[in-house]
Amino acid sequence: QVQLVESGGGLVQAGGSLRLSCAASGITFRAYDMGWYRQAPGKQRESVAVISSGASTTYADSVKGRFTISRDNAKNIVQLEMNNLKPEDTAVYVCNAVLRTRPLTIYWGQGTQVTVSS
Repeated sequence: QVQLVESGGGLVQAGGSLRLSCAASGITFRAYDMGWYRQAPGKQRESVAVISSGASTTYADSVKGRFTISRDNAKNIVQLEMNNLKPEDTAVYVCNAVLRTRPLTIYWGQGTQVTVSS
């Protein structure tokens, strides 16, 4: 059974930092591209950061220079370090795992709430 379990969300003041973690089980973690997405109330889900199986990273323009995604293939964990948080970063953050099969194999976590107060 595949599980992606997020942790580390919470309430933080603007300018603060949080580190999100996503622990994966039931998959060959090193083979998957791992990503963090977020969804704010009334908005569509958006990609925040992705780290490929080869450890290449991509970021949304809105978080470049503030967020860092990393992975530990030995522990099956992907993390998102979030610095200089802004109120507009408030959202549910969801972990995602993608295997580049045809069709794609995709798994989602349940999400963790991040709230940034001004």
